[in-house]
Amino acid sequence: MSAISEERLAAAAPAAPSNAQAASARHQGTVGPLRSQSYYQRLLLYAVLLVSTVAIGPLLIMTGVNFHQYRDAFHAESIRPVARLTTNTKTALESFFDARLSALKLVVREESREQLGDPQALRRLLRNLKEAFGGFIDLGLIDPSGRQLAYAGPYELEGETYADHDWFHEVRLRGVHISEVFMGHRKLPHFVIAVTHESESGETLTLRATIDTEAIDRQILSHGMLPAGDAFLVNRKGVLQTPSRFFGEVLDPCPLEIAPYAPQTEIRETRDRRGNPLIMGFAQVDRSPFTVVLLDRPGALQEGWLSLRRDLAVFLALSVLTILLVVVWGARFMVNRQRDADTRRAALFHKLEYTNKMAAIGRLAAGVAHEINNPLAIINEKAGLLHDHLTLAPEPPPPERLRPLVDSVINSVERCGTITHRLLGFAKHMEVRSEEIDLEILLREVLSFLEREAAYRSVEVAYDVAADLPTIHSDRGQLQQVFLNIVNNAISAVGDGGRVDIRLECHGAERVAVSVADDGPGISRENLARIFEPFFTTKKVTGTGLGLSITYGIVQKLGGKIRVSSEEGQGACFTVVLPVSREAA
Repeated sequence: MSAISEERLAAAAPAAPSNAQAASARHQGTVGPLRSQSYYQRLLLYAVLLVSTVAIGPLLIMTGVNFHQYRDAFHAESIRPVARLTTNTKTALESFFDARLSALKLVVREESREQLGDPQALRRLLRNLKEAFGGFIDLGLIDPSGRQLAYAGPYELEGETYADHDWFHEVRLRGVHISEVFMGHRKLPHFVIAVTHESESGETLTLRATIDTEAIDRQILSHGMLPAGDAFLVNRKGVLQTPSRFFGEVLDPCPLEIAPYAPQTEIRETRDRRGNPLIMGFAQVDRSPFTVVLLDRPGALQEGWLSLRRDLAVFLALSVLTILLVVVWGARFMVNRQRDADTRRAALFHKLEYTNKMAAIGRLAAGVAHEINNPLAIINEKAGLLHDHLTLAPEPPPPERLRPLVDSVINSVERCGTITHRLLGFAKHMEVRSEEIDLEILLREVLSFLEREAAYRSVEVAYDVAADLPTIHSDRGQLQQVFLNIVNNAISAVGDGGRVDIRLECHGAERVAVSVADDGPGISRENLARIFEPFFTTKKVTGTGLGLSITYGIVQKLGGKIRVSSEEGQGACFTVVLPVSREAA
């Protein structure tokens, strides 16, 4: 037979050619059984996860980037005022000290030893310095031995000796000195600036001035202080040189850790005694033992940052919630559409499957009719003979002569009933159900529909059944349709006097394989590339092209696979591999 039937192509799923595998992959989405509810739940979950990841991932990344950028910007904005004010205060203090040191140097150069030693002249100088510069408390002229020769100020210090004071030795060594805050003869915290001058007689005199620390605090530090912060001076030992809002009075130890020498402004973040955050800026005042310290509480900016952070969190939460709602709604809508389409496709497949079965029955009708004609002829013959015995004989024949005729009629009727029952059982539109099936018996039942055509064309059908072949649990009606198509294709493919070999064997521990081989013309590679496309057929007159999709879909639905090995001119061998149980599918 030169034409290739659609049922023959239905079983052709070659393992070797890649184009046939691609056709198989295309077919899987064309027709098939109705999927389970868990499949659509997994599909919904995967759709929600994938789309949400693609939609929310960039949003999370951008929100994180914005979070860090805003945080760094607020942090820099909170540090910048402290750094600027610390530098300005340091510069102001250096100018304060430089101006007063320059004034003292000018005094010792321009005034003579006699004028500096005159108390009235010294008081006049003190008054002029206060008016011109401010911050001076008193003045004193000290001889090389450390005794105060002249004094102008509010205290009775004339004649006091400073030979054992550290500041006196420093100024004698360096010529200029700014001391730390100390108690001294006044029994009050103060610090001095002093300069030396060598007179015309070679005598080295020291001009000493006491500076008002409150003036420094009032004129410089208070102006550099932030509204919620603090500004003060410490020496290199960490002792307060001016009062602090947070850490005590003059000469109290400062609990903050400050670098011993910081020529440039440095910024640190620390906490006060109550654990509140503080931003600390400090810098060393040149040519002095003082370090200026500025503190600020990041209150207003911190509140702004907290408000912005809250807005970012609310925006992110609302965006994620909106995206999830849209994604879930869209995924549910698409999955429901997919489920409806699958339901309609499964219903269509079920109808096509039944239609294909009816078409197969139609093709077998002639053979079945001929099969029934034989017992009907016997019934007619025996009934006529019985009628003759009863009507023509002068007396009724004995029962022993009638019993064989009646038995022959009954046997013929039973044979007709068996044939019609088998045909009706194949044609009945039953629901899918699993039962224990002996594949050898099922194949012989299927072959009984085709044995008349095979005998008419002298086609030899041979069986080879493995001894240890197990029974399987599957759907009988659907397997009948699958093997009817395959065996019918094989018989149609071979010529008169051809051969079809059916082999049943184990395929691993959990599967069995049914092979149907013929010695027909084989299948071309061009047709193998399209074997799983619905409505494709080479039988332009009698073929519908549905056998392929239906046969493949039934085998897939039952958890099995179809393989084929075929070359043109050398026949074809179709193998259906089925699971022993549905759990092994």
